[in-house]
Amino acid sequence: MSDRPHVPPVLFEAITRIELNACLIAWGHRMGPLRRPTRGWAHGLRYDGRLVAVASADTLIRPSVAGLTRGEAIELSRLCADRPDLCRVALRLWRAFVFPALASARGCSWAVSYQDAIHHSGNLYRFDGWVPLARSRSGIDSRTGRIGRDKTIWGWSEDRALRNARRGRARGAAA
Repeated sequence: MSDRPHVPPVLFEAITRIELNACLIAWGHRMGPLRRPTRGWAHGLRYDGRLVAVASADTLIRPSVAGLTRGEAIELSRLCADRPDLCRVALRLWRAFVFPALASARGCSWAVSYQDAIHHSGNLYRFDGWVPLARSRSGIDSRTGRIGRDKTIWGWSEDRALRNARRGRARGAAA
C-alpha cells in the first residue's frame, strides 16, 4: 500500500464556447450563456478531466469602459464555478497566466470586469489585487426585460504603477 494517495490531475486550459456555455447554464450563472458575436477566449479549470470553473474574456462591447478603450482593455466577461470557492482559483489562474498572454497579443494593458453591487461584495476582485475603476448602472436587460443594476467596474493591469494611479482616482468607486 502506498503512502501517497492518488490525486487526480488539475489543469487550466483553453475550452470551447460550447463547453463554457454548458457550464454557465448548469451552474446557474445569473447572466446565462455568453452570446456575444465575437468569439473571445474561454478557459476552464479541470479536476480529473471534469470542468469545475470557467472564465471567459472578450473585447469591450462599448467603445470605452471606465475611461479605457477597446485598444487598452479586454473584458473578463464571465467567471463561474460549480463551487463558490473555485471562482477565486479560476480568477487567479486567469489573471496570472491567461491575461498576460492576451494582453501581449492584443497590445492592451487592462482587464475589466463588471460586478453586480447587490449580489457581490467585490472581495473576489479586491483580494486578488484588482482596483475599482468606476461605477455604472445598466439599462434594461434585452434578454430578460429586468431593470438595470448598479455595478462596480474592476480593473487589473500587470503594471503596478497603472493600478496604483487608477486606485487613487477611483476612491469611492467601490466600498
